[in-house]
Amino acid sequence: MVTAELAAALPVLMILLGVALAAVGVAGQRVRAADAAREAARAAARGGDPSTATRLAAEAAPGAVVTISRSGERVVAQVSLAVHPMGGWLPAVHVVERAVAAAEPDGSGGVPP
Repeated sequence: MVTAELAAALPVLMILLGVALAAVGVAGQRVRAADAAREAARAAARGGDPSTATRLAAEAAPGAVVTISRSGERVVAQVSLAVHPMGGWLPAVHVVERAVAAAEPDGSGGVPP
């Protein structure tokens, strides 16, 4: 009787294990996107070339789409990443993370453009 119950419950346990592994994978990619956004925001805030910030973010999160914008003394980096859990067996999950950094002043005491 125990064997029959185990045989009936085993598929449900395997599905739960798959969902848990997919959730851990998505969470890991979300952390990767947040790190990439932070890296891009810092690089752009130092007054560097936006292409350098985009390259750094792309190295931190391969396949990510990076958007960098400036508003006043703030630099905002947004990283969008499509995550395919379970090797593409499940639909893609889109992860979007943002980071904000204060623009560093240039040599004349002003904020770089």
